[in-house]
Amino acid sequence: MSADGSKAPGIPGMQTTVETNGKVLTSFKHPLDPLAPEEIVAVTTEIRSYITKNTEIKAVKFITCYLLPAPKRAVLAYLGIPLEPGAKPEDPVPIVRRAESDVNGYNVTIALEGTQWRVENFKPLEKGLHPQISPEELMECEAIIKADARVQQLAKEVGISADQLVCDGWSIGYDERFPQTQRVQQAFVYARLGEHENLYAHPLDFIPIVDSTRQKVIHIDFASAYTKKTEKGQELSVEGTEAPPLDQDPLVSSGRDRIPPPMRPFDFLPDLMEKSEEGGYKQRTDLKPLHVVQPEGVSFKLDGHVLEWQNWKMHIAFSQREGIALSTVTYNDHGEVRPVFYRLSLAEMVVPYGAPEFPQPRKMAFDSGEYGMGTMACELSLGCDCLGTIHYMPGSYVTHSGKAFVIKNVICIHEEDSGVLWKHSDYRVGGRGHTVRRRRLVVSMVCTLANYDGSIEFEVRLTGILQVGVAADDEKSAYGTLIAPNILAHYHQHLFCLRVDPMIDGLKNTVIESDIMVLPDAPTGSVSNHAGNGFLTKETVVESESGRQYDYSKERRWRIVNSARTHYSSGKPSGYSIGLKGGATPMMVRPDSWAAKRASFLPNTVWVCKDVEGKDSGSERMWPSGKYVPMTRDEPKDSIGKWVEGKRNVVDEDLLVYINVGTTHIPRPEDWPVMPVEHVNVTFKPNSFFKANPSMDVPTKKDALSVSAFGKSAGGSSCCKNSST
Repeated sequence: MSADGSKAPGIPGMQTTVETNGKVLTSFKHPLDPLAPEEIVAVTTEIRSYITKNTEIKAVKFITCYLLPAPKRAVLAYLGIPLEPGAKPEDPVPIVRRAESDVNGYNVTIALEGTQWRVENFKPLEKGLHPQISPEELMECEAIIKADARVQQLAKEVGISADQLVCDGWSIGYDERFPQTQRVQQAFVYARLGEHENLYAHPLDFIPIVDSTRQKVIHIDFASAYTKKTEKGQELSVEGTEAPPLDQDPLVSSGRDRIPPPMRPFDFLPDLMEKSEEGGYKQRTDLKPLHVVQPEGVSFKLDGHVLEWQNWKMHIAFSQREGIALSTVTYNDHGEVRPVFYRLSLAEMVVPYGAPEFPQPRKMAFDSGEYGMGTMACELSLGCDCLGTIHYMPGSYVTHSGKAFVIKNVICIHEEDSGVLWKHSDYRVGGRGHTVRRRRLVVSMVCTLANYDGSIEFEVRLTGILQVGVAADDEKSAYGTLIAPNILAHYHQHLFCLRVDPMIDGLKNTVIESDIMVLPDAPTGSVSNHAGNGFLTKETVVESESGRQYDYSKERRWRIVNSARTHYSSGKPSGYSIGLKGGATPMMVRPDSWAAKRASFLPNTVWVCKDVEGKDSGSERMWPSGKYVPMTRDEPKDSIGKWVEGKRNVVDEDLLVYINVGTTHIPRPEDWPVMPVEHVNVTFKPNSFFKANPSMDVPTKKDALSVSAFGKSAGGSSCCKNSST
């Protein structure tokens, strides 16, 4: 039905508005619209009713609740997007709106039948599998450790009272001392000495282990330290790096004495820095205002979740696990609507730490799979996080009670100037020049989206406070940096996995790997390479499901193409190139390490596999590290390394491409107390997709508000003008 209650034309059974008792339960204009807050409540209400009628479960606790996407072909037919170049769209088919939820150790699928949600499948999770850790469980972890008598006593022994205790709950990572069936967190404990003060400046020297289900502290670990002085220098306080048995005294097992927390403040809020900074704190006064203005408004349009801007059209959604998800991305190429990507998202982020001594190897956070990039998102602030003329979109996820938690301004959409798009000047006397500015459309949480020139860019900006631990006086570690007295920040990596579901001019795509090679078998002075400067490209079609590694020596690159459409001049298939040279980062662990087993998708830079969909739903190949990540110890059965074992054909097929990029963070004192932004980028640029530069029709106009900084005539040429003067 349409917004007025009528059926969508030509689509029997399609529902876009459903009312029950006068209340709208769903109102989606696009099949991939995320569950609205009202829908989340309706879904969890039906699941709770089902549990009451059919199980002995008394206390219901929801962990996830999200849209279960419709099959890809059904979505594209509904939107009128063709599957092949020059073809007509398929006839629309009914789409049933479905949802999926994890609750009390069960996975539930539920469908909207008329005006009522109905449970389709209610099955227990396999033994040892756990859904992501919820924000409420992370908050409960702090309350649990603050109430524990042993924790209170340990804190008291180093001068910290119970009311000053705070902690960050983390997944246990990998610790064989605890059964996989146990839902366990490790708590990194700090002291907060005043309201809003930087608690991370005061790390404590013990790590409680919390059972989230029983809501109690079940063990307390102490980290070993590099405090043993030998002829070779400072060595570890114990003989090995393995975990001690649970029945041993944890402090004795660490081989060191207690280490009191550093008490010096390292604040980042200006009013607190004024009080705490040695020698006084004063903000700079020589910065003049810099405003971003669009007096005529923005150039993009938004209809629900569907955005249109400069020939681009895409669906934007909030995902509990991924954050931003972009879908059904198309480009209007002079009247021809050409599909580019079916879905783009950040599927996983892994942060392995590099210190080998216990318990540091447990620090290997899977920010998407263990916690959820969406649930960890913050509300954005106008004029701070986003500048200029801004549109915000909300996002919502389920709470333990089944209610929806709404983040009001979680996605920010705006335009920004991004330097020169293209420029040429004729240096000859009387020659003319032309300059066109580059404008970007930015959809922010973690990604930069679209450009005039037909390219798409993912940009991850890393900032925040380092995960730190306490160091003894004069302690030195080869695996970290003393960023401040007695505060140790370990070396670590930030590794990101982008999930790319391409539809370059349709669903039948292929990946081509290109190596740049010095002309082989043709030495300098030879007939074919007299000057010795020849180089060429060697292209290899990825024919079967596999992982591919980056090779710096060959400037290796990849592009996704549609062989059914070739460029009129280059003769190459229509495609998009993947740009990741600056982000290709090897995982710095041994192949059989704990981290490598759990994040088995990271050794390869690019993975190519065939998409596989469910009977009545979208892709079953979503998560490179598996659907259920907390407490995993080996490569999951439903991870990408297992998918490609089938070696299916991936030439002219409906593909998935997974791209791994990242950065290795060797902390600096300048990263403290808050780390400045570091960038990781992946670009998708058209390659024989357009006839020529698609931005040639971008208008240029000299900015009337641009003036000389010091009041003098700026002079210079009139390159912005498309005429001689």
